[in-house]
Amino acid sequence: MGHEEPPQHEAVANALRRRLDSGEWRIGERLPSRARLAEEYDVGPNVMQKAVERLIAEGRLQGRAGSGTFVAEPRERRRMIRSRHRERRRGSPFRADMAELGRAGTWEAHSEARTPAPNDIAQRLGIEPGDPCVRTSYEFLADTQPAQLSVSWEPMAITGDTPILLPEMGPLAGKGVVERMRSIGVDIVTALEVPRPGRATQEQANLLGIGRGDLVLVIERTYYDGDGRAVETADITVPDARWEVAYEFGVDAQ
Repeated sequence: MGHEEPPQHEAVANALRRRLDSGEWRIGERLPSRARLAEEYDVGPNVMQKAVERLIAEGRLQGRAGSGTFVAEPRERRRMIRSRHRERRRGSPFRADMAELGRAGTWEAHSEARTPAPNDIAQRLGIEPGDPCVRTSYEFLADTQPAQLSVSWEPMAITGDTPILLPEMGPLAGKGVVERMRSIGVDIVTALEVPRPGRATQEQANLLGIGRGDLVLVIERTYYDGDGRAVETADITVPDARWEVAYEFGVDAQ
């Protein structure tokens, strides 16, 4: 698939991030007005508003009613944003997420084919308990440091006779579930996420470099195609001490 240019607001947000990283504006300093920035980047006011709002959501900027937009105090915990936009990217959403934060996103993965679906996974996927799935465990890294874990399940009834059977092997290795499924004619149109607080098991603590029993956020994510069929489900584990998870929603104008 060909390279696609990022949306205008994402390109502007990237440019503003570089200026923030360079120290052009100090912590607590007010940025030029959005109208002035829009003129500088030759974009419309809506594009600039989306770019600034993205950086506010990330915690890089702070909006103050009636005063303008200011450079925010740095956070000890980084903010991980989950939104509809992240699923529209080509390739891995995690790698793109980390790139927006100025970090290198990598991962290690191990897949097991013909793994019988446990009862809870079968229920989430709408299949029978024991039906064969590909189970893939992931360790995601940000600049070589553990960022999150994930365990993914894909029914072999969907991918069994295709080149994408194993997520991290074949022609689309590392491209993400949405792009891989699209390559076999399965269009994912909905992602349902259920976040729940939890405590790290010993295995999770070892992989994440935290203590057993430390607070984690577990995100139960399931992808659905246009017919409402579940095509993949995963449990994503994020260490609370290092990351806060924010959800970004578009609001349709009335």
